[in-house]
Amino acid sequence: MQILVLILGIVLLPKACALICFGCIPGLSGRCTQTTNYCPFSTRCGSIRVTSYAYGSKVADIKMKMCAVAEQCVGGSINFGVAQTRITSKCCTSDLCNFQDAPEGSISSPNGKKCFQCDGIDCTKTLKCNGNEDYCISTAVTVEGKKVTVKGCASKLICSETQSAQISAIIGEEINCCQGDLCNSARMTTTSQPSRTTAGTTATTSQPSSTTAGTTAVGLLLFVTPLISLVLFS
Repeated sequence: MQILVLILGIVLLPKACALICFGCIPGLSGRCTQTTNYCPFSTRCGSIRVTSYAYGSKVADIKMKMCAVAEQCVGGSINFGVAQTRITSKCCTSDLCNFQDAPEGSISSPNGKKCFQCDGIDCTKTLKCNGNEDYCISTAVTVEGKKVTVKGCASKLICSETQSAQISAIIGEEINCCQGDLCNSARMTTTSQPSRTTAGTTATTSQPSSTTAGTTAVGLLLFVTPLISLVLFS
């Protein structure tokens, strides 16, 4: 009899103790159908939000609910000056406790750290980092078929070895992070353009790209999708 009770306890205990959480994983449209799910014992209920801004205007606001592991219950940001993306989360450990959206978050106060940022091809401007943006970052985005270098500030969530590798794999470009003021180099970016010589032949000279800061800001929003993937699969 005792063995039977033990077996029944082992079989029934997971169902009795499993955490029930709301689930809602939207696409970039922001829409999804909310469900309720039994979550694994190693997880908790989580509400996570990815919000992006360009020139101070909100351009993306993705709200998610899920069974979250501890690594997903964190916050972070990536800041390129003209465009910023922030990740916020709110996790809890009771049934259906993640009924509220994670807070949007606000721009934190400057933390004293400075990194180089790019304005078009000019990467000599400095950017004040905010909150937990403890790293300088340098990478590239493809805008209208052209590769554009971007630099700025980022938090540990973006720059940890595993997570930066995940983002790199998605965007197809290497992400370089470093610690120390202005450690991400002030080098300007150029693109090769043909120029005519007096002999009528052509020679290649380095000319500035025509990409504007506004176009670059649009390209920076390509980070929204990999950041969502980072949140979901970290």
